[in-house]
Amino acid sequence: MSNHHSQTTGHDEAHTGPIKTPKQLLLAVLYSFIVPIFVIIGLVYFVTSANKPVAGSDNLEQSASARIQKVGTIEIRDANRPKKTGEQVFQAQCTACHTSGVAGAPKVGDKLAWAPRVKTGLDALVNSALKGKNAMGPQGGGDFDTVEITRAVIYMANASGAKFAEAAKAVPAK
Repeated sequence: MSNHHSQTTGHDEAHTGPIKTPKQLLLAVLYSFIVPIFVIIGLVYFVTSANKPVAGSDNLEQSASARIQKVGTIEIRDANRPKKTGEQVFQAQCTACHTSGVAGAPKVGDKLAWAPRVKTGLDALVNSALKGKNAMGPQGGGDFDTVEITRAVIYMANASGAKFAEAAKAVPAK
């Protein structure tokens, strides 16, 4: 019986392959799927890269002027245009965040959310609006001047329980 056992053992070893453990089998199966996928992705990238235009070759005149433009630009605005009301500025610029409360912005009409902000005073609120605070970017220097931004802040605060007077002049930024 021991003779038979030694004969079968030798016979089994002759038919084994390079994979001897389950870990080796798992790695072989994994590599047989992953490597071809990366090869295919590389081939697709190589074949489609020839169809991409070189940067700036679409419109040479436009791309050249963009590369040599000056650092600063001047924008001329009508200084005599009528000033927008707080509600108009709110509808144009502030409503996107302050109506739905995006990124932690206090909703207009939410007296609880606006109360601590109103306590800081109008100057602090306008300063936060002009220079930005938390997720809100600075509003100064955009389409509206300081007086109009101040009017929008007053509009939102008054709709949320404050009793600020309408701004006729700009509140100086601190």
